Amino acid sequence: MPRQARVRALAKINLDLRVLGKRSDGFHELRTVFQTISLADTLEIAYTPARKTAISLVDDLKIADNLVVRAARLAMEAMRATGRIEMRLTKRIPMGAGLGGGSSDAAAVLLALPALVGRTLGHNPDLPKLTAIGEQLGSDVPFFLLGGTAVGIGRGSEVFPLPDAPAQQGILVAPGIHVDTARAYRDLSPRLTTELQQNKIVSFQSVTWDTGSLASARNDFESVVFEQHRKLATLKKRLVRAGATVALMTGSGSALFGLFPDGNGISRARELLGEVQTFPISLVGRARYRALWRRALKEHTTPGLWPLQSRYSG
Repeated sequence: MPRQARVRALAKINLDLRVLGKRSDGFHELRTVFQTISLADTLEIAYTPARKTAISLVDDLKIADNLVVRAARLAMEAMRATGRIEMRLTKRIPMGAGLGGGSSDAAAVLLALPALVGRTLGHNPDLPKLTAIGEQLGSDVPFFLLGGTAVGIGRGSEVFPLPDAPAQQGILVAPGIHVDTARAYRDLSPRLTTELQQNKIVSFQSVTWDTGSLASARNDFESVVFEQHRKLATLKKRLVRAGATVALMTGSGSALFGLFPDGNGISRARELLGEVQTFPISLVGRARYRALWRRALKEHTTPGLWPLQSRYSG
């Protein structure tokens, strides 16, 4: 009989995002604060032992070169395991909006599959191996192995936990605008100076010291992306007008979010935003994030450890 699980792959927002400068490897040095939110994709995954590995995915959107298939293949290779893996992905997180949906889906495979297969990803502790595989799949994947509130540095793949931001409700705005990330970096690069880097680091530190206020939170990409897509600037102003305590674009866009002290502000925001697609969201802390995973994989895991330890392991 196959071992099966149904898990939720949560989206993320960037509570703060600074671009410091271009690195020698061609990528940009980042400082960001990641935060998991309640909006999620759903992944159903089944594993059946077999002599050869076969991976299949049912995905209504038919996403080319889907990361979940690559994640499953890399995980099976790392575990030196074989078997039939059948997956069904139901997308709810808007794609290409800076919400990390594809990365979260991949991380979900890396967390769930070892629990079903019953083998660890290399020697204990497993987290370094999981992270190494995650980095091969995308810069945001390592964060989703942690969840909650976390600092990301380097390309964003070096992740360090922060005390969770206070539980807050908000609204996510998905205007369906495509943002050219490469162009955003290209337009932003000439504006990055050494003096500006130092100022950004000091300001970023103040955000990480107090994620409860986010008074000085910002997203550097807004300066160039809003010039390309003025509608996004207008949507942000409407979130602020509705009473958002913080309103920002996430990632390189195009999604925006607003956090509110109560439901009245969320209702006002929906009225001001009109027919633009929105989602109600809440911030999901690390304890709740891990509780969701423990509940989803309870049948297949032993309690107390993270990453989750399969009860089928020898």
